[in-house]
Amino acid sequence: MNYLLLSFLSFFIGIIVGLTGVGGASLITPMLIFVFQIPASMAISSDVVAATLMKVVGGFKHWQQKTLDLQVVKLLALGSVPGSLTGVWILHCIKSSGNQNLDSILLRFLGVAIALIVALSLTQLVVKTFFPSFKLPSAPEWDLNTNYGRFCTVGAAAILGCIVGITSVSSGSMFALLLIAFFRLDTSKLVGTDISHAAILLMFTSLGHLSLGTVNWSLVLPIWLGSVPGVLVGAKFCQIMPQRPLKFVIYGMLAMASWKLYQI
Repeated sequence: MNYLLLSFLSFFIGIIVGLTGVGGASLITPMLIFVFQIPASMAISSDVVAATLMKVVGGFKHWQQKTLDLQVVKLLALGSVPGSLTGVWILHCIKSSGNQNLDSILLRFLGVAIALIVALSLTQLVVKTFFPSFKLPSAPEWDLNTNYGRFCTVGAAAILGCIVGITSVSSGSMFALLLIAFFRLDTSKLVGTDISHAAILLMFTSLGHLSLGTVNWSLVLPIWLGSVPGVLVGAKFCQIMPQRPLKFVIYGMLAMASWKLYQI
């Protein structure tokens, strides 16, 4: 195992995350599986723990700056945390049954989850790039002062949280799309709310994956050493780099990775 290479690639992925906002888990987990031949269960669990530190640091910063909507964060966490733990419980059941190959199942789950993120994000990017005057129908805003709005928020978060618990991906990407579609937040509060909620979600998800016994700390530490500085570097250059061409390339890479994961 080349840990220096792992840190270097994690640094590169951290830069991409800082530049584009594309989820780190969507990139790091396939990297662990394809480049370093890590079993899917270990790659997913280790990536969940590794991603938690970045989200916690970012979430704390936004909390200090008050660039988040605390009510939205609370309601999202109210649904996503139980949903995520349910996803980890499903993994426990599969693992304890002994009748199914956990890694094979996870590879397919992971492939589908990444494909879904790419499809939604790429559609949004294509519309903004090639049809800037085209206005998509606006989804109804969820009013958190009503029972209906709170129920929809908690319910949607629970479903997405379950996906995160099983695959480790979309703690930021899918919830960002949810926030864009159904909440009217300022850009700064949108980013801060997404990161702060992801920090809470991943903390609990990490505890669940630690209980599975599939976290490899010799993978987590090099990923931390590379990805955290990488995110800081990427954030410094995000204002001068062309965002859309870079995102098209990354989404293309993710689409190929998701197809290969599903075919294994």
